Amino acid sequence: MTTQSEQQLENNLIAQLEVLGFTPVTISGNAELESNLKTQLEKFNGTTFSDREFERILNHLNKGNTFEKAKKLRDRFSLRRDDETSFSVRFFNMEKWCKNLYQVTHQITQEGSYVNRYDVTLLVNGLPLVQIELKKRGMELKEAFNQIQRYHKHSFAGTLFDYVQIFVISNGVNTKYFSNNPRQSFEQTFFWTDENNRKITRLEDFANAFLEKCQVSGMIAQYIVLAESRQIPMVLRPYQYYGVRKIVEQVKMSNKNGYIWHTTGSGKTLTSFKVGQILSQMDEVRKVLFVVDRKDLDIQTTKEFNSFSDGSVDGTNSTRHLFAQLKDDKRKLIVTTIQKLDRLIARERYRSEIAKLHDAKVVIIFDECHRGQFGKTHNAIRKCFAGAQLFGFTGTPILVDNNVGGVTTRDVFGECLHKYLITHAIADDNVLGFSVEYVGRYKHKEDDTVDANIQVEGIDTREVVEHESRIEKIAEYIVHDYNRKTKNRRFNAILAVGSTDAARKYYQIFKTKKHNLSIATIFTYRANEEDKNDPLNEEAFVDTDDAINVHTRDFLNSCIKDYNAIHNTNYSTDVFYDYYKDVQRRMKSGKIDLLIVVNMFLTGFDSVRLNTLFVDKNLAYHGLVQAYSRTNRILDSTKPHGNIVCFRNLKGATDKALALFGDENAKEIVFKKPYDKQKAEFNEGVATLKQIVPTVADVGRLASEEEQLIFVRQFRNLLRVKSSLETFAEFSFDEVTIDEQEFLDYQSAYLDIYHRRKKMERDNVSIIDDIDFALELTRRDDINFDYIVQLIVSLKEMHSDAMREKKIADILHTFDADLRLQKKKDLIEQFIRENLPSIKDVADVEGELKGYWQGKEAEYVKSIAEKEHIDLEKMQELIKEYLHTERMPLSDDIIALLPKQPTLLESESIIARIKEALQNFVEIFDW
Repeated sequence: MTTQSEQQLENNLIAQLEVLGFTPVTISGNAELESNLKTQLEKFNGTTFSDREFERILNHLNKGNTFEKAKKLRDRFSLRRDDETSFSVRFFNMEKWCKNLYQVTHQITQEGSYVNRYDVTLLVNGLPLVQIELKKRGMELKEAFNQIQRYHKHSFAGTLFDYVQIFVISNGVNTKYFSNNPRQSFEQTFFWTDENNRKITRLEDFANAFLEKCQVSGMIAQYIVLAESRQIPMVLRPYQYYGVRKIVEQVKMSNKNGYIWHTTGSGKTLTSFKVGQILSQMDEVRKVLFVVDRKDLDIQTTKEFNSFSDGSVDGTNSTRHLFAQLKDDKRKLIVTTIQKLDRLIARERYRSEIAKLHDAKVVIIFDECHRGQFGKTHNAIRKCFAGAQLFGFTGTPILVDNNVGGVTTRDVFGECLHKYLITHAIADDNVLGFSVEYVGRYKHKEDDTVDANIQVEGIDTREVVEHESRIEKIAEYIVHDYNRKTKNRRFNAILAVGSTDAARKYYQIFKTKKHNLSIATIFTYRANEEDKNDPLNEEAFVDTDDAINVHTRDFLNSCIKDYNAIHNTNYSTDVFYDYYKDVQRRMKSGKIDLLIVVNMFLTGFDSVRLNTLFVDKNLAYHGLVQAYSRTNRILDSTKPHGNIVCFRNLKGATDKALALFGDENAKEIVFKKPYDKQKAEFNEGVATLKQIVPTVADVGRLASEEEQLIFVRQFRNLLRVKSSLETFAEFSFDEVTIDEQEFLDYQSAYLDIYHRRKKMERDNVSIIDDIDFALELTRRDDINFDYIVQLIVSLKEMHSDAMREKKIADILHTFDADLRLQKKKDLIEQFIRENLPSIKDVADVEGELKGYWQGKEAEYVKSIAEKEHIDLEKMQELIKEYLHTERMPLSDDIIALLPKQPTLLESESIIARIKEALQNFVEIFDW
């Protein structure tokens, strides 16, 4: 049986799309694309356009970036006709999306930096709105994704292909979709599913389910969010689509309530925003209230809603403000807290003035509805808004098994309208699984001697678990294991403890330990009733874990003083929420290494930089899953799972929670393989690698690209297993069947293949071009400036020239095995060869290297400034800003630095050169 070719795949798809309502049309290039657009827009708008009129339409369509064009698609254009009358040109029917005009074409040629031919294009009213890229069966799906990313660079920009709303990639067996965002990562591509979360992967099945003309145009019309703050379109994932659709259908067809069970970390805010947006556009709905629990989530949720559509939500700062918004007929979508809503409806004056809403169709959506105390509050809401429909979103509902003396989520909201469990999310690569360790005894990493024993079994009394000797041992364990768990601080961690008293003890003990970790703490305290100005009084935002005395606030203030000294801030408990927001921001940016908490940050806090949770408190059911889920947001291959380190025996509670919120396969999916199984998998991978290339030298002898591709894929798999193994305390290269130097030698050969392909002309097409090299996994975070200094110092201590030369070769080889360090190699070698011999005292090496490095930095910046005719101080400021923000400057900001305005063609070249120079600066000089 022969493998189906890409051409056969393409032909079959086009035939299928004809059946699904698309008319085939032959378009070979841009001129024919524009001619077809004119014809289709005339049919769609029921008129004809003169050539000059169509030229005005094209000028309008061609202006702006991808995001601005996505807005134009959904808007109308006021065309000044040749007879001076106006005509409103529509490009897409948003309300009745099946009433658009549909065509399919293939192999359109676009010429930019390179000539590209696009596989299959779906045209709606003549505009290319869906682009499908195909690879033959057996090829990696990411190769099709990488091809689209090349199109972004080479030929999409400034053409009608900027109007693409959805990309589809397929190799026939696997098919995914994603929105048009040039900065997209492969992690943001999605499989389509049915309503029960069963993946639809085969291209033929995907086309029937997703590419049918009404379905795909409905996705464009209703299920893409234009995120204003990020200036990108975001297409909903299938479970988000079904969740939104279920609530909208419930509102349209009945007065019943319901709830959505979508696991923590699955993008609930985007789903709820789209629900609110669609419902607020329905004439029969008077108000949509999005209700959160606690003031911190009110701030966060309002900010996130407005990030999707700037100004769409006006978060309520007080009960009076909420009252004004409820009275304002123009304000349909409101974000508020359960506490403010409860206070408002408890006051007769407010209730009487919003009586017009009593029987009106009001929709109230509750965020994290597993948290609400819905006894009296729920009844009061129903009494005030008798005509309201109530909907809840939760990742961990209150069910019969985890119901502690109250009502279940079903009791309050009725039936569950849609489920997307943690097992679904992990299987879909939307969140990570967990590596859970239960710590009993541990070793110091330096001398491998048993230093302390922590018996976790049977510890359940506060007196024992909060004893200072036990806390000291755990603190010591965390200090010693921190770098391993966080990949040498690429990530950070939270320590969750059982009470504020425990938080105090931990914080004080960490201050006595020798480490260089940035540690902070945050917890709530019971405000003095007499303190009318205390920001916590209004929200009753208190810690219920233990009785807190007045000294707790004093202690928190002392911790905040330490924080102020470290981060150059000026907070106190008088501005508690300002402190909270700053802690949140610094956790997300990685400026805090370890945050000690009691309850805060264990729900509602999302950060891709957080990968480890140390647990010294009892957790169960929804609280346990919520806490664990802080660690499982996806970043890249360097974050293979969330690390959970338990200092209490939570195994039974963990298994029960997963059984409740997952399914019968939860353990196999949610928990990553234990260390011994992963080690065996790594060793098997080494054996397979050596069957392909017995020695590193054999990599250079691989004759064909097919053989190189086999090697690249096998070594990449080894890198991924190693990334996971490195988080275990037991791992070292002594434990596996390849030593570290040999592994790094293979890694160098692997990167050599990457560099060779990168340097070759793009017209010389290679099957390796689109392979994912997982370059992030080749980084060595332990190789920093201090490490290099020590290596260079060791050269001064050698008396044999032969030994010194061998050591120099070893040092430089270390740079070859890490793509991030390769551009530093030449400067380090130059320093060793030219500067090191003249340094007499080893104590001077560090200072001399710093001076040398700073001098080379200054030379580099000056050379760029002179080459581009930019003022040196302005160039220095540009680099400083780039290092601080980690964001490339806008093109306009770069042009503003130039002494004279360049032409459009010159601008593009200058902008590209300066951006490349900034990137090179970081790769060469930043440690």
